[in-house]
Amino acid sequence: MDIARIEAAAERLAGHARRTPLLSSPFLDEIAGRRVLVKAECLQHTGSFKFRGALSAISALDPDSRKQGVIAFSSGNHAQGIAAAARMHGIPAVIVMPSDAPAAKIAGTKGLGGEVVPYDRATENRDAIGARLAEDRGLTLIRPYDEPEVIAGQGTCGLEIAEQAAEAGVCEADVLVCCGGGGLTSGIALALEARAPGLRVRPAEPEGFDDVKRSLAAGEIARNAQLSGSICDAIVTPQPGELTFPIMRRLCGPGLAASEDEVLKAMQLAFRHLKVVAEPGGAVALAAALFRGEDIEGDAVVCTISGGNVDPEMFKRALDTPL
Repeated sequence: MDIARIEAAAERLAGHARRTPLLSSPFLDEIAGRRVLVKAECLQHTGSFKFRGALSAISALDPDSRKQGVIAFSSGNHAQGIAAAARMHGIPAVIVMPSDAPAAKIAGTKGLGGEVVPYDRATENRDAIGARLAEDRGLTLIRPYDEPEVIAGQGTCGLEIAEQAAEAGVCEADVLVCCGGGGLTSGIALALEARAPGLRVRPAEPEGFDDVKRSLAAGEIARNAQLSGSICDAIVTPQPGELTFPIMRRLCGPGLAASEDEVLKAMQLAFRHLKVVAEPGGAVALAAALFRGEDIEGDAVVCTISGGNVDPEMFKRALDTPL
């Protein structure tokens, strides 16, 4: 993986993916005790950054393989990104989704034309299910993070951060990235290494599901003890990716973790002061920026809101959380 692949993905995505804004609010700056710049990927097509990687991977396939269709496994955001990108190319998309995924994400995936195959994430192996269906139907499996062209697509977000941070006068800062398997984190890290070396990526995860944070501290891949039970469903993965972890180990600073209460508060504050809707998994980086400031260096911090696909009940819970 290198910057050339990310730049090639950016060319394929030009005119299709949105250049999402880098937002700020003096109210958030006051809470954090430093300048806070928020990359609002919740405003990307399908409501998350996943559209970037999905379109990058599908557009990079050879035409004969692409027309047979694609398959993916996802708790919802990669699913919707794949379904939307497949529909743009007029090809079938099969999505293996956990049965406890938010209803909004399941409905969104179906609405975009994806065929949803449910599974139990606590007792079934999504990789095995996806591999079997891919072989049976002749589909190309597009993994959610351990896939070079997916990482390249997510890296286009990093190209934008480099440009936008420079425009805002920020050349040195921690960049907090909501992290599951590490596709967005590693893609942004590669882009910033080439375009803005003063910006250091740091993975942000929910407490109790901080496998990347622990892996970086140990210097080797560590697994999560459980795979469900967090409101941050979008970024709960078994462990860092085999492709993404070496990139993160080389380029990222120490990981951060935020509590569920902090995540819910961050969702409410993003709505109040930025006028954007964040899902729990997409608000972890902002939560860390606002409430874990003692672990952050510098007088400015950049963070992603990586997704906004939240069920109404969960969003109401966030708005009702005492600040």
